[in-house]
Amino acid sequence: MQNPKFTRPVTVRAGTQDLETVITDVYECSSFLLRKWPGKRGPSHRAALQACHDASADRKPISSVRRAFALAAREAGILVGQ
Repeated sequence: MQNPKFTRPVTVRAGTQDLETVITDVYECSSFLLRKWPGKRGPSHRAALQACHDASADRKPISSVRRAFALAAREAGILVGQ
């Protein structure tokens, strides 16, 4: 997979100073989920990671990654403006 960009980026708040991070593609998404995810890692977090894995293996479209990540971010209370 080439790492295509999301049709619309997903902006999240993360870190101790609530800095905003803009996620634009599957690799940034996967990295954020693995390294910067705040708090509890529940079912929606796992689903977003699985979507990243599946898209990387060309088994799911990039849109499914964006959707799963946005849902996980919303549930975690870190989604900005969506």
